Amino acid sequence: TGVPRCGASLHEPYKALKIELNANASCVWQIQRNSSQTIRLIFSYFKFAPSSSCDTESIRVYDGPSTNSPLLGQVCNNTDAIPILQSSSDSLTFTITTNSEAFTRNFFVFYYYFSPGTNIDNCGGQLTGPNGTFTSPNYPAPYPEFAYCIWQIEAPKNSKINLQFTDFFLELDKNCQFDFTAVYDGLTTNNGLIGKVCGRGQPAFESSSNALTVVLSTDYGNSYRGFSAQYTSVPLPRPEQPNTHLTCSSDTMNITLSRSYLASLGYNETQLRLIDPSCKPVITDSVTFSFPLTSCGTIKKDDGHSITYTNVISLFATGNVITRQKSLHIVAKCIMENNSTLELIYITKNNIIRNTTAVGRYNVSMSFYYSDSFSDPVLQSPYYVDLNETVFVQVSLHSIDPNLLVFVDTCVASPRADFGSPTYDLIRSGCNKDDTLVTYPPIEHYGRFKFNTFRFLRHFPSVYLRCDILICDSNNTNSRCTKGCVSRQKRDISSYLWKTKTVVGPIRLKRGLRAADHSESLTKAAAEETPNLQQYNFYTLSFVVLISNIIIVVAVILKYHKRPQGYGYQKIQSS
Repeated sequence: TGVPRCGASLHEPYKALKIELNANASCVWQIQRNSSQTIRLIFSYFKFAPSSSCDTESIRVYDGPSTNSPLLGQVCNNTDAIPILQSSSDSLTFTITTNSEAFTRNFFVFYYYFSPGTNIDNCGGQLTGPNGTFTSPNYPAPYPEFAYCIWQIEAPKNSKINLQFTDFFLELDKNCQFDFTAVYDGLTTNNGLIGKVCGRGQPAFESSSNALTVVLSTDYGNSYRGFSAQYTSVPLPRPEQPNTHLTCSSDTMNITLSRSYLASLGYNETQLRLIDPSCKPVITDSVTFSFPLTSCGTIKKDDGHSITYTNVISLFATGNVITRQKSLHIVAKCIMENNSTLELIYITKNNIIRNTTAVGRYNVSMSFYYSDSFSDPVLQSPYYVDLNETVFVQVSLHSIDPNLLVFVDTCVASPRADFGSPTYDLIRSGCNKDDTLVTYPPIEHYGRFKFNTFRFLRHFPSVYLRCDILICDSNNTNSRCTKGCVSRQKRDISSYLWKTKTVVGPIRLKRGLRAADHSESLTKAAAEETPNLQQYNFYTLSFVVLISNIIIVVAVILKYHKRPQGYGYQKIQSS
């Protein structure tokens, strides 16, 4: 007390400061002394404006003689600890700034110079095992002044710690500003403050895990006998499985909760609320919220790498003043990125977070159209066209989110359905590679272009198309979908939200259709003429066989009836 109300230059070896500030304050305190010792600075009590944040109202501590020295730490309205900071030299500076809110801020600051490694720090330690005991320095005699002791307790895994002070007597103060014991949930003193106690009593604490930290800090007067404490570890119960399921599509989010899980927490389905409480679940054996991505208060966020739809199921405790029910928030996220829809759901329950993931896809299709009105799609396949005829292609995204943009990044043609060699680039990285290709400006959920048909040399006249499709947030004016043609060297793969491939085809030339029809006619004619040819061959064969038989018969007759030359009859003379 007695120091200037806003800021001061301090040179005493130790001092307690009670500071009271109003709105729009900006004060600087400098602690400096020609000494080989260091400074310990303790903010044992602070009360900022209730609505303040670290950006508008805070204490900033610098390790040196000015605000140009390295920042040692910051204290804000949401600081969950008793800040105790230590300089590296004999000087230290801290500032307090307040916002414009009409509110009286109160702070209690205590500092002292000390030499590290001296008796005042020769206390505390690490305690392991399922149970144990420890006491303040000199117990049951009065504890020393300027004491700063830290006990870190670590019990076996899958257990929690019950801490009981069997005897406790520290200097009594309403806000425990002078001598105090602070208990933290975990092995750090930066956050997780469970409680701060002083005076007389038998306080008890419980950790949420197998680690607990106890701090004793004392000032320069009014020492008492301190404390004696014991701790025991208790096995943690097997956690109830949330049995929560999330699915996402291009249009909807579905969250399913187990009613038995809600009952294990002391809740029922009537206590569930989405961000928009007017959206109600369907209740059967389970509780199901099913709603469009753009409704029920769903929050959409574009982080440059993906697009995220987030909603929160909150469980509201009953009662007007107090509750003994655990708070529970179920945060469900549908994350659209790269080649899939990543579904993320996590549950926060008294700082406990559970995560589950699943995979889905955007619904994208590609079709041919007869004209640039894109109102009459081509339904037959193959799609027969004339050589050099203009064809129209549309890529469609089927989603109810109106703020998505479709962009055709790359399109490759091939005469083969498996897109083996050869291939021909129509579009590459948003750049038109074919002289006849024209792209239309992106509009809502559609990407459109046209080109004149062609055929591959020495290949059957069919053409398949495969396109890489990008989907962006239309509210992002600097997204990949708005940049058009970008060279590969300058391409930023993180500037779009989602990418997929889609295939359409084949296109087939009408000349190929006529050739196919002619071939079919020839085949049919040949099939019809086959019976006649077989009948003609049968008659011809029969005639040849008949003539052969006649010739054979004539030859035999001639052989036996024709006389040989020089042979005759001789008359027999009578005697």
